[in-house]
Amino acid sequence: MAQDTLKPTKIYPGAPSTLSSPLKFCSYNETACCNSTEDLQIQKQFQTMNISNSGCASLLKSVLCARCDPFSGELFTVDSVPRPVPLLCNSTVSANSSQSIQEVNDFCSNIWDTCQNVSILNSPFAPSLQGQAGLPVKSNVSELTKLWQSKADFCNAFGGASSDGSVCFGGEPVTLNDSGTPIPPHGLCLEKIGNGSYLNMVAHPDGSNRAFFSSQQGKIWLATIPEEGSGTAMELDESSPFVDLTDEVHFDTAFGMMGMAFHPNFAQNGRFFASFNCDKEKWPGCTGRCSCNSDVNCDPSKIGSDNGAQPCQYQTVIAEYSANGTASQPSLATSAKPSEVRRIFTMGLPFTAHHGGQILFGPEDGYLYHMMGDGGGTGDPYNFSQNKKSLLGKIMRLDVDNVLSEAEIDKLVLWGNYSIPKDNPFSEDPELRPEIWALGLRNPWRCSFDSARPSYFICADVGQDLHEEVDVITKGGNYGWSFYEGPYVFTPPKSLGGNTSRKPTDPIFPIMGYNHSEVNKKEGSASITGGYIYRSETDPCMFGRYVYGDLYAGAIWAGSEDPENSGNFSSSKIPFSCGRDSPIACSSVPDSSLPALGYIFSFGEDNRKDIFILASSGVYRVVRPSRCNYTCSKENVTAVATPGPNGSPSSHATWLSSNPSKNVVLLFSSLVLLLLSFV
Repeated sequence: MAQDTLKPTKIYPGAPSTLSSPLKFCSYNETACCNSTEDLQIQKQFQTMNISNSGCASLLKSVLCARCDPFSGELFTVDSVPRPVPLLCNSTVSANSSQSIQEVNDFCSNIWDTCQNVSILNSPFAPSLQGQAGLPVKSNVSELTKLWQSKADFCNAFGGASSDGSVCFGGEPVTLNDSGTPIPPHGLCLEKIGNGSYLNMVAHPDGSNRAFFSSQQGKIWLATIPEEGSGTAMELDESSPFVDLTDEVHFDTAFGMMGMAFHPNFAQNGRFFASFNCDKEKWPGCTGRCSCNSDVNCDPSKIGSDNGAQPCQYQTVIAEYSANGTASQPSLATSAKPSEVRRIFTMGLPFTAHHGGQILFGPEDGYLYHMMGDGGGTGDPYNFSQNKKSLLGKIMRLDVDNVLSEAEIDKLVLWGNYSIPKDNPFSEDPELRPEIWALGLRNPWRCSFDSARPSYFICADVGQDLHEEVDVITKGGNYGWSFYEGPYVFTPPKSLGGNTSRKPTDPIFPIMGYNHSEVNKKEGSASITGGYIYRSETDPCMFGRYVYGDLYAGAIWAGSEDPENSGNFSSSKIPFSCGRDSPIACSSVPDSSLPALGYIFSFGEDNRKDIFILASSGVYRVVRPSRCNYTCSKENVTAVATPGPNGSPSSHATWLSSNPSKNVVLLFSSLVLLLLSFV
């Protein structure tokens, strides 16, 4: 699948989550895509219909409440087309269906037979649907017999059968049989393998069991990852970093080293890159143009100071470094030179927040992707994110292998020493800056490529007041901010100035996410931390699911796509705990069974595709579910030895054959402030 072909554009009703208490109006009491506020909204909508017939009223209530069904994403979107009502079952569930056989036979006919002559104000069946017969939306007619010519026409428009690739609504919550979508994993089991606190983890490009970890202060360490179940912690010498860039990095609350990336051919060429912030008042090398300029209709003199800083006093930088000459070959290097080889990118920041900073190499194209926030300010006051001439609120795609001359850089008005991939979206939309790959983001915090399907480039984008979102990033995609916050319309405060962009006509809405009300409000507003699609064989019940979390470490989600390659995702919170045989003992949250992660800053992935959580309290790895007494029928329990009380196993874990793919502790308070600046 080409990277620009997957464009999930539906507004999903909301990702399924576990309910703390049953909904009062809709009959969902465990997992639902609605919260209590949305449940009340549905009740009010139902009341405005003023349905006098009790039988019809009961059916219409169930239809409206289908918005809360865990499968509402599939029910309300058929063949990528959003629907005003769910797909109504109008035939017996077929033998090859994933849906359980229940009283769903011809539910569409049941609605027609019961409600055909009943007055329904504001009827959801009034609009014409995808060219089917029907009266205009503005018609005052309220009976089905006056809206539709016959039952056949009605059910042709609103009905359908369950099949392998879809589900239909039969008046009760959708359930699947054993061959359908698997239920969410029983839990995520963790082991603690390190005490340090890091912002980034990158697997060593040589394919070994080593990985790089970086701190916000500007240091990178090379660590050895132990075998899962070995009972040993990772090897990392805090006194001997791989490279120390603290002389260049400005470290202060929301600033520091935000990303690192190692060239795909690092084992041969020794090239690696760091993304960090600098202060032009303290370092002569901090010399980029201001992102607030006449090209984007922004005057720095009118912004004023932000947290004591002048506009563009702080800048975002990408610089190249080298490990050449420190060992006989780069793959053997345990240290690197701290001096820059080449300045790739420098740009001044208008405010002191929302500047992203992650960098990644595309696994298929070899280009460098740079994730940039909208620059800060409530509601993106200068509309940077939608401004096609601004690089704020964007994901950039840069070629760092082809070096341009200074004259060529000046001619193209580039922000540093890179070139532009010829197939970037500007080739199709000349209004775009050539660096831009995608736009309309608020503050992307942790993106990843699916190692099994590199066309799936997934980013978490931090919300403002209401919603945290997960997006599939596509070529030229517009993700709506600040006209949308997730799937919700956002009304920004009065703009201070800048570009007056029109509302995007084709925004791409999230595939997953959660509302702030779903997480612990005692810790403040929510802030999403993006993760990875799990491709390890360690926990086979997690395989293929996207794992992500919230900064405040009170919730972790697992999202799945059904059917595969459809772009239709759903997610649910999953329990998580720490194995009693963890190499480093895990502490617990007071009055809770949850491990005390503190704050979830990032996720990481090693060469074996195991997933790691980089938290303020240490480094945690996802391990076999049985180590936390979670049930996973796919786990080959007999093939692994369970470590004893001292954590020493009698043998290493074996891999299942189902898939062939094979510091100085940061100042805690400063890291907390860093993450708070995302929201």
